[in-house]
Amino acid sequence: MSGLAPETRAWLEDVGFTVKQEPMWLAALTHGSTGEPLNYERLEFLGDRVLGLAVAQWLYDRFDAPEGKLALRLNAMVSRAMCAEVGRGIGLPGHLRISKQAHADGGRDSDNILGDVMEALLGAQFVENGYDAARDLVHFLWRPALESGEGKAKHPKSALQEWAAGNQRRPPEYEVVERAGPDHAARFTVRVKVHKVGEAEGTASSKQEAEKMAAAEFMEKFG
Repeated sequence: MSGLAPETRAWLEDVGFTVKQEPMWLAALTHGSTGEPLNYERLEFLGDRVLGLAVAQWLYDRFDAPEGKLALRLNAMVSRAMCAEVGRGIGLPGHLRISKQAHADGGRDSDNILGDVMEALLGAQFVENGYDAARDLVHFLWRPALESGEGKAKHPKSALQEWAAGNQRRPPEYEVVERAGPDHAARFTVRVKVHKVGEAEGTASSKQEAEKMAAAEFMEKFG
C-alpha cells in the first residue's frame, strides 16, 4: 500500500483531521474493491461508535428533551445518509480509493460507501488523537445538521415504531375504537397501545390521520 497523496493529506488536515501515521488514513479511504490488504471496514466499525457517543453527548448537553426524542435525533444524525452528506460537503468523493469497476458503478456517490468512509476517518482520528479530538471534529462537521433541527420532524408513526424497537418493546398496535358522523364528514378515533407501556388515542377525519395523532400523543406521554 502506497502512502497518501500530498493533496489528500493536505485535504485531511484542512478539514480538521490530525494525520500522524499515514497507513491508517490510507486504509480509512480505501474500499474493499481495490483488493488492498487493508481497507476501511475495521475503522468504520470503531468510528460508528465514536460518532454515536459524540452526537449523543451533544444532544444531551443542549436539549432538555425526553429520551425518546433524543433517540430520534440521534438516529437522524448518525444515519448513513447523513454521514454521506457530511462527506460530500467536505469533498470526500475525490479522495476515495476504489476500483475502476466500483467507480463505474457509482461508488464515489454511494451513500453506503461515503457514509462508511466518513465513519472510518472518525475512527482513525480517535485512534491517533483520542476521543476529545474526534468528538470536537464531529461537533464541528455535524454542527449545521445539529443546529438545523434535523430529525425533529419524523412522522409520528415512524417515531413510535423506532421508539418501541429501541426500548425492546413489542410493535405498537392500532385499533379503531369509534367511527362517528356521515360518510362525507366521518370522524375516526384510533387507540394505539404498546404492551406494558401504555396507550393513547387520536381523533381525525381519516383513519390514517387518527393513527398519526394517536402516535404523536403516545410519544408526548411516554416518549
